[in-house]
Amino acid sequence: MKKTTSIFLAALSASAAASSALAVNGHYSLGIEGLGAAAAPPQGLYYRGYLVHYEVDSFNDGSGSSVPGNNSGTVSALAHRFIWMTDKTVLGADYGMETIIPMLDIEFDLDVAGGSRFDDDGIGDLFVGPIILGWHGSQWDITFAGGHWFDTADFDADNPASVGKGYGTTMLTLGGMWHFDEEKRWNISALSRYEIKTKQDDTGVTPGDSWLVEWGLGHRLNNGLELGLVGYNAWQLEADEEAPTTDKAERHAIGAEAGYLWATAGVILKGAYYHEYDTQAGGLKGLESDGNTLRLQLTKFF
Repeated sequence: MKKTTSIFLAALSASAAASSALAVNGHYSLGIEGLGAAAAPPQGLYYRGYLVHYEVDSFNDGSGSSVPGNNSGTVSALAHRFIWMTDKTVLGADYGMETIIPMLDIEFDLDVAGGSRFDDDGIGDLFVGPIILGWHGSQWDITFAGGHWFDTADFDADNPASVGKGYGTTMLTLGGMWHFDEEKRWNISALSRYEIKTKQDDTGVTPGDSWLVEWGLGHRLNNGLELGLVGYNAWQLEADEEAPTTDKAERHAIGAEAGYLWATAGVILKGAYYHEYDTQAGGLKGLESDGNTLRLQLTKFF
């Protein structure tokens, strides 16, 4: 345990600990999508707002064991996502584009760092996605997308709660959805992301590539309410270059979601709760948070 603590403190002092508690070792926050997320929407302009509150119960080391002491925190986020699906087609798919503007408020209380309290708030790194491709069949959907998280937010290398990450991330997305019946009352979906990062200039650390999957099994009732089981799994595939350890981060959770479509108002409202049952730390952050997420999602189409 002394070794784990010293590694974390070394990472902290070397500015290698800062990263969002909702990500595995990159930019994408797990648990913000759920049922039906793998299907691109029809032609039109969409706004989607994500309100997320994450409670940190503990911090785990590279083996998945929690470190002793009162190590807790919260992450509250409001992310604004704008999607434009055009009337153009590419390779037989509907073509669109998107951007995401996250607003974050992060607080950590870390006994493992000498009882220190860390906090930060503000606009996080911005995402621009020039490519969304959506293919649609009678009972299936496939989506591919590509974009980049730009290093635009303020980054404090000595603050593990920093809203900025100090590096950029190219994110490739591939997902699919299958409806078991022609009435589309039952569905299963999976949405995967592959993240490729640039060097964190302040520390010289380059985070390793990671693969993330959000999945859902849903059922729509006669009254239009959709209920389902959701979850996420994420793996860091490569060790972080020049980090204090070669540990690779992991994050796994399961939860439930409910959603409803008000077609006349052009509004979809969803709510979900996730419980993380396994997290392991990578070299960049030194320790990995473990906790529970409450997410509300509002979609408005015009």
